[in-house]
Amino acid sequence: MATDEKPATASKNYRGFVAGVFSGIAKLSVGHPFDTIKVRLQTTDPARFSGPWQCVVHTIRNEGVRGLYKGATPPLVGWMFMDSIMLGSLTVYRRLLSEHVFAPYPPTLGGSAPPRSSHAAVHLPSYGHGIAGVLAGCTVSFIAAPVEHVKARLQIQYSARKSERLYSGPLDCLRKVYGAHRLRGVYKGLAATLLFRSFFFFWWASYDLFSRALRARTALSDPAVNFWAGGLSAQAFWITSYPSDVVKQRIMTDPMGGALHDGTPRYKSWWQAAQAVYREGGARGYWRGFLPCFLRAFPANAMALVAFEGVMRALP
Repeated sequence: MATDEKPATASKNYRGFVAGVFSGIAKLSVGHPFDTIKVRLQTTDPARFSGPWQCVVHTIRNEGVRGLYKGATPPLVGWMFMDSIMLGSLTVYRRLLSEHVFAPYPPTLGGSAPPRSSHAAVHLPSYGHGIAGVLAGCTVSFIAAPVEHVKARLQIQYSARKSERLYSGPLDCLRKVYGAHRLRGVYKGLAATLLFRSFFFFWWASYDLFSRALRARTALSDPAVNFWAGGLSAQAFWITSYPSDVVKQRIMTDPMGGALHDGTPRYKSWWQAAQAVYREGGARGYWRGFLPCFLRAFPANAMALVAFEGVMRALP
């Protein structure tokens, strides 16, 4: 993106929402198999799988390659919508912070050229981008919580035969959960989702830092900078947020009981779920399933940021 780009205006906020759709598609295509393995390792008895590779082999052997994409429909639709909301609102929050909180903030650091990316036209310190990330994370949580809830429940259905599963698909899962527990049941895990997505601070603050460093010290093209900064910042996010994600997944896959007839609920609060993780696996329990998550974080988010920034550059 040219360094003489005019300041962003409210009329151009639509670009972030449109570009976010393409980010969601890229993220799902690359990352969902890794996510399935992560969720299964996070939520099952440690004796069931010895590690990520054994989980992959077991899944493919018993359910085929399609087993790795179980629950893919909600995030395919959901991530397109979620990334549109998240990245679109991120664009808006960056502009508002630039105009009303950090203005006038110098557009460059150390005399380097301003970054040629989606945030080229806003002048924020890196922690300002982090604050915008937290606000965007909280905004999208109200969409993400039910999508991730349904996805998680589908991912822990291990039978290859549909007749033996409680849910035949995402709509059936949503219908049954809503029928038994109404809207509160659909939004099970919302508080845990808000906490988890507050760690977006580290994602977007580090994305700005990596982007600046790569442009100042390398001759990489814009897409290459987006790829490397996107992948590295995603790993910074997961390293800081992963324990909260483990607890969130425990809550979302906990039996709900009642008319759903799926078992007896085990956790009444986030703290109870966190204690259960520690009781069952010690401190290491909070990192169970981290390897597939960490391996997924770089390619999935690197491609998502390449798609997002590329569309942002292409749109008028």
